[in-house]
Amino acid sequence: MARLDPRNTSRYWHAPGLPAMDLLQADFTTHDYAPHVHDSLVVAVTEVGGSEFKSRGRAHIAHPRALLVFNPSEPHSGRMGGSPRWRYRAFYLARPAIEDLLGALGADRPGYFTSNLVPDQDLVTRFMALHRALDGAPHDALFQREVLVRAFGDLLCRHGQAAPRIPGAPGDAAALAPALELLRERYADSLTLEDMGRAAGLTPFQLIVAFRRRFGLTPHAYLTQWRLRAALRRLQAGQCVVEAALACGFYDQSALNKHFKRSFGMTPLQYVDAHPRRGRAALNSDQ
Repeated sequence: MARLDPRNTSRYWHAPGLPAMDLLQADFTTHDYAPHVHDSLVVAVTEVGGSEFKSRGRAHIAHPRALLVFNPSEPHSGRMGGSPRWRYRAFYLARPAIEDLLGALGADRPGYFTSNLVPDQDLVTRFMALHRALDGAPHDALFQREVLVRAFGDLLCRHGQAAPRIPGAPGDAAALAPALELLRERYADSLTLEDMGRAAGLTPFQLIVAFRRRFGLTPHAYLTQWRLRAALRRLQAGQCVVEAALACGFYDQSALNKHFKRSFGMTPLQYVDAHPRRGRAALNSDQ
């Protein structure tokens, strides 16, 4: 935890498992930023309070839930904007991170953002969720990758001026068949978006869009449901919860518990305990 002032705190770290992407969480009551530039693409989301920032010779106000974007090497400054508190989260993508993202989108060059304030509340919500997902160990790397590709992909598609043409997702269900076959055969493995995309000849971003269009679910959500179905079969056969979790691709029992409860409204042990013979065997095995 870095302390700029007794009343200000900030935390800066490298995104786990991602090339050249850093993260900042700041909570200020007095801080002013002098005019400066970053070599990175900067994306920031205001959580509480607000700020006044200057860029391109003009002053702007960032209110709560504001989404800010600064192109690499774009000068800007910032200070408290009539608010007693300014709390925000930020992403810094250096060139390798931008190139990695462009590869996931199937593009060869980034777009340029002509406005620093991006009026898109859907993206505000998703960038906040992404920042929180990257705050800690990468227990679920597929989920982190999926949220990242989708958030930055939609930001570029919707708001990047002179953006490269990003290939659209196929509309026919048959295009997803190879990815579905891979997912269903290897659901217990540590599959990536790139694995599934290569099987279908799609970029990770195309894969996400195609899955949502076809199933109303992202690849990660679809894979999680497939794993839950497999876990149910194992629990019904009397396997203990820990073994069922690991055999079906969940990184531990708590991960299975979380997804099981979100989908079915109960824990795995509640489920198996409803079947006296099978449930008692599984319960005893987990003690």
